Amino acid sequence: MATKNIEIVVSPREPHFVGDGFRVHNFIPSAYRLDMQRMTPFIMLDYNSKFRFAPSTHPKGVGVHPHRGFETVTIAYKGRVAHHDSSGGGGIIGEGDVQWMTAASGVLHKEYHEETFSKEGGIFQMVQLWVNLPAKDKMSPPKYQAIKNESIPRFQLGNNTGEVEVIAGEYNGVAGAASTFTPVHMLNAKLKTGATASFDFPANYNTVLLVIEGSITVNNNEKVPTDHLALFENEGEIFSITADEDAIVLVLSGEPIDEPIAAHGPFVMNTREELIEAFNDFNQGKFGYLED
Repeated sequence: MATKNIEIVVSPREPHFVGDGFRVHNFIPSAYRLDMQRMTPFIMLDYNSKFRFAPSTHPKGVGVHPHRGFETVTIAYKGRVAHHDSSGGGGIIGEGDVQWMTAASGVLHKEYHEETFSKEGGIFQMVQLWVNLPAKDKMSPPKYQAIKNESIPRFQLGNNTGEVEVIAGEYNGVAGAASTFTPVHMLNAKLKTGATASFDFPANYNTVLLVIEGSITVNNNEKVPTDHLALFENEGEIFSITADEDAIVLVLSGEPIDEPIAAHGPFVMNTREELIEAFNDFNQGKFGYLED
């Protein structure tokens, strides 16, 4: 098998606030070729790098908003978030937990800092991904997967040098916790200084990594610093990451969904007509009810 090399290392863009509770760097869609069509099935990646929120009596976050046509995945690294949706999903995700919400045919959603975290303040660090759905599944019923950190399967690296958490997909025979509509690998590699982990994905899969903590060297020749994203070429299958210091790396690889993308705001469909229908359905209250 051939080596999969880095196409580009992307620096974090200037942060902006989503609501008043999420200070994010937007990586997908963004400059270079990180648009939805290039990166599918990963059609959005917002990264709230480490940021200290002051104590607040009013939980900060994002009020009620709709989604249709895709899935939202929130990975918590620091801090705690409470969330609810109009299909009955919801709860609290803390450090290491994952919230996997399938909006599909349509939900209303809200998310905000968990009450105790809000009152105490502290370091907040999270990733939110949008994972596209194929046309045949865009109007399927909404569902929700609450994935606690202790339930995420792990592959232990040799000599106690680290582990790979398998949120979705597979790594070295370990199957992930989440069910997906198309082939998606979502992994947290937690490596001690000097440790190396190797990865093997089909050449055509769209593959990126985001350095959450520390810094790494890819394929023994390319440095990727903290809070930077590396996009891989769609050639070759195998690459390795070595921790230059204790590191946490989010690794994403997925089979492209080779279909048209029509996106506007919180809706991601295949045609303009479907977008118009989504707005009409939302305005007519067909996404249910959720108190703000």
